[in-house]
Amino acid sequence: MSPSQKTSGSYDFAVIGGGSAGLTAAKFAARLGRKVVIIEAGRLGGDCTWTGCVPSKALLRAARAAHEAGHSDRFGISVPNSSTNFPALMDRLNAVIEAIYRPESPEQLRAEGIETIFGKAEFMDAHTVNVGDSVVSFRRLLLATGARPSAPPIPGLGETGYLTYETIWDLAELPERLLVIGGGPIGCEIAQAFTRLGSAVVLFEAAPRLLPNEEPEASAIIESALAGEGTEVRVSSAITEVKETGDGYRVETADGAWQGDKLLVATGRQPNLDRLNLEQAGVEYSRQGIKVDRYLCTSQRHIWAAGDCTGGPQFTHYAGWQGFMAARNALLPGKSKARLDAVPRAVFTDPEVAQTGLTEAQAREQFGDSVETAYWPMKDVDRAVIDGNLEGFLKVIIRRNGKILGATIVSPTAGEAIHQWSFAISQRLKLGDLANTMHVYPTYSIATMQLAAERRVSDLLQGVSGKLVRFLSGR
Repeated sequence: MSPSQKTSGSYDFAVIGGGSAGLTAAKFAARLGRKVVIIEAGRLGGDCTWTGCVPSKALLRAARAAHEAGHSDRFGISVPNSSTNFPALMDRLNAVIEAIYRPESPEQLRAEGIETIFGKAEFMDAHTVNVGDSVVSFRRLLLATGARPSAPPIPGLGETGYLTYETIWDLAELPERLLVIGGGPIGCEIAQAFTRLGSAVVLFEAAPRLLPNEEPEASAIIESALAGEGTEVRVSSAITEVKETGDGYRVETADGAWQGDKLLVATGRQPNLDRLNLEQAGVEYSRQGIKVDRYLCTSQRHIWAAGDCTGGPQFTHYAGWQGFMAARNALLPGKSKARLDAVPRAVFTDPEVAQTGLTEAQAREQFGDSVETAYWPMKDVDRAVIDGNLEGFLKVIIRRNGKILGATIVSPTAGEAIHQWSFAISQRLKLGDLANTMHVYPTYSIATMQLAAERRVSDLLQGVSGKLVRFLSGR
């Protein structure tokens, strides 16, 4: 079909990519009354819905149920003959995906005033893209193409049929032996889940510790938790070669070789920029992602980019937030900063690891010796004692004046508890301010009040003020 025969459409706001960033932006633009289209090469919902957050957390929930059943005797309860029905588990996982996808379907979007075109978008010029048999023109456009798994240059790996976080959900049966390359969040979550479900798992990480971007104390607890449940953890373990054998996969390091039925590679992601023809639009980019300013505007003033394709922190919540901010900056007067130096995050292992703001190492690099830390162990939190979850802590990074710079929580509910610390940092609160906020007892979050109150009392009783307080208390 010649270009003159292709169908065409003109839109106020076009979005390439129907993941978290693209959907959020499109819905906001539609509510402003703009004519909006989403162009999606795969499935609406993006990685999070189909291959990321949703299936992985559904898997983790099932694995936790299996783990609790197998360890219920510590509460005086016996659960005999518990076993994993992997096909049934995957059926539930797919049902969860479908339930979460439903509000993102083309039919639902159409009801909200958003058109959907499926196909690969390629720029023809700075105001036009080609999508299969369609030509789409636009006044403003958002690039929200996301990212995909990337593999390290390990000899032999490219010749194997390894799994990624995209394809592991196609498994029809539970692997007897699973090899996992990469000890970041995805690798740790999947390793723990499959161990709990009954697989023999070996987890390889080239760095000296798991979760190398988190606080060292958090890494140590997660490594101990995984190893204690049966995962073989191999840190400081650079892989020299990978082979696909007749009965599975063989991973070799300087310390030995390991055989598995399946191999998962979880070592990072790269932006989806292939075949977009960004040069035709005059949009600058690099291997790290599309170049944007602090407002998410590209080198073309009418084209914006948000989420994983910009090369920043790759989290669904950040992508959605950026999608909204990009649409706001593109369609409304004025501009708001849309790139953050620190984004809250969580690793949904058991216990969870959540972090916001700066880590201690990052804070000391910026502020030197003016940085202090405050620490509260979970063993001193009554809810942790009640539940039998004594491993974990709350660690807060502050300046000498009490200004909060960052926080890390390791606990079963760390992902929920981290939000108040994100709020405190965004509002420029000091640690003492949180001592005034009453928390419900018994909860894990009461550690926040306990830590802040202890710090306030300690500061009050130091030096001259402490002498005065003690004098007044004795009157």
